[in-house]
Amino acid sequence: MGQPVVHFEIMGKDGAALREYYASLFGWAFDTANPMDYGTVDPKQNPTNDGRVGSIGGGVGTAPEGYDGHLTFYIAVDDVEAALARAESLGGKRLMGPFTVTEGIEIGQFADPEGHMVGLVRGSM
Repeated sequence: MGQPVVHFEIMGKDGAALREYYASLFGWAFDTANPMDYGTVDPKQNPTNDGRVGSIGGGVGTAPEGYDGHLTFYIAVDDVEAALARAESLGGKRLMGPFTVTEGIEIGQFADPEGHMVGLVRGSM
């Protein structure tokens, strides 16, 4: 396999309500100990019904004012800028980045040729 999917993200108008919805629907536990209204889902804290860790981590939060939100996934890459440039060269469109989220984590986003948003990440989310 090439580069793995390592993170999912669900952003919407009301992050708290979305977290409540997904917690009720799937039993997900969220860590909201951050100032960004972003609840992370740690696969170690959200095992499968038989106790296995069978998921990637993710996050659910509130989108910026005036933005409806999105659902996307993030691919691990060694170089976010190079991956964004390659996506553009193949017909995609850069949406954001590279951008340092926290020390050691850099992200970017692009739209594929049909307009689907895909995230890129360097570092451990």
